[in-house]
Amino acid sequence: MAEAGGRVGGRTGEGPGEGAGGRSGRRSGLAQGMRAYGLIAGMWIRSTMVYRTSFVLTTIGGVVVTGLDFVGIALMFSHVDVLAGHALAEVAFLYGLSIVSFGIADLTLGSMDRLGRRVRDGTLDTLLVRPVPVLAQVAADRFALRRVGRLLQGLLVLGWAVASLDIVWTAPKLLLMPVTVVSGAAIFCAVFVGGAAFQFVAQDASEVQNAFTYGGQTMLQYPPVVFAQELVRGMTFVLPLAFVNWVPASYVLGRPYPLDLPQWAAFMAPPVAAVCCVLAGLAWRAGLRSYRSTGS
Repeated sequence: MAEAGGRVGGRTGEGPGEGAGGRSGRRSGLAQGMRAYGLIAGMWIRSTMVYRTSFVLTTIGGVVVTGLDFVGIALMFSHVDVLAGHALAEVAFLYGLSIVSFGIADLTLGSMDRLGRRVRDGTLDTLLVRPVPVLAQVAADRFALRRVGRLLQGLLVLGWAVASLDIVWTAPKLLLMPVTVVSGAAIFCAVFVGGAAFQFVAQDASEVQNAFTYGGQTMLQYPPVVFAQELVRGMTFVLPLAFVNWVPASYVLGRPYPLDLPQWAAFMAPPVAAVCCVLAGLAWRAGLRSYRSTGS
């Protein structure tokens, strides 16, 4: 089974990629994967919308539950005027950026944390024998449209923060906002994929993955000056989640940059996201090639 899985992985664009496939093969594999993802996710969305009332109530509940995080922050500011020199609206700006970026990644790839369970019980083998990229199948598995509640809640907080802050909007700042959101989502997606690749080895590492995804997102809700410099360095140069909101938000808010980074660092989120995605893709390919069926 392991050998069969490796061959199937190669045909679907997740193997070594040499030979007749080449660059055109990789492009074809990407298009095939995106199409497969859309079909599988669409199937789960249609299944969800059969019970529209349940979906609406679940989504509202998700907005309320995730909103409790910001309620806690607001309650904290009822006792203090500033947090590390940041007013409530500035913290809400950081919170909203991180939640929106994470919400997009969680909606699209949140199912990746189930990979360890599939490795343990052997159900991953059924995905390997299908002529569809395994990554697309795992990512779209049990696509949960209810996760859109987190995204909506983040948009509400971000909108309130932008309306409350006295920001002098320039063309670079206006352009930086959507670029930051998309790049931040890509960085979180890379973390999801990288964490899933680690589960090929650890098998029972979903909590470790969550520490970097959900845990990292929680850290980003607060100003970087709250944390120790060593931790901020790690979040900037090792696992560059700082480029999700800390660094670009410093430019928009006119705040000092973490670790005294240069001003142009605020615009480095897209290349950082690209590097993270490439590394995550390599980790996924390596993990998939190393996979051995439960019967091996």
